[in-house]
Amino acid sequence: MDRAFKRLPRHIGVIPDGNRRWSVARGGEKRDGYEAGVAPGLRLLRLCRALGIGEVSVYGFTKENVHRPPDQVRAFCRACVDMCREIVNAGMALQVVGDTASALCPEELRAYAAARSCGDVRVNVLVNYGWQWDVARMHSASIPRIDLVVRWGGRCRLSGFLPIQCAYADIFVIEALWPDMREEQFLEALRWYERQDVTLGG
Repeated sequence: MDRAFKRLPRHIGVIPDGNRRWSVARGGEKRDGYEAGVAPGLRLLRLCRALGIGEVSVYGFTKENVHRPPDQVRAFCRACVDMCREIVNAGMALQVVGDTASALCPEELRAYAAARSCGDVRVNVLVNYGWQWDVARMHSASIPRIDLVVRWGGRCRLSGFLPIQCAYADIFVIEALWPDMREEQFLEALRWYERQDVTLGG
């Protein structure tokens, strides 16, 4: 498969939507879809590393998501912890962005909000994140502008994802649900981005 690109985004945002719909469609419980999203996330991050993309921001869960049933909250918290552990084990530079002072933030992830782990690809995982919480004090000020947002699950919205960094981001929506993420879908998004006229308003 041809992976040669003339222009790649430096910083990509990833919205991995559709985990619950994926599980229900297969006769499972909604909570079961979250863990199914961990392996696709790791595959995508390794692909970004191979392509030379230096920074990736990924939606974990939001302050609104914690109002879901308790079994779902426990499941997506556990999936975020598993994902972050694998990111660190893979030698990537993890930073957790979100309201870690809240009891709803997994204890295991709080240290990564205080300091980024060592590694090559910078990975920002949004955990217990809210756009209003963020912009009130610019908690995400250390995160640079996002060039391209790729959203799985067919929904054409940002859902509060890093609104300041996404002010000039191109947005590519993929119909497939996140656990069904395939490498070719992401490469298609990159080929689409390569054709866009990036002027930043100029």
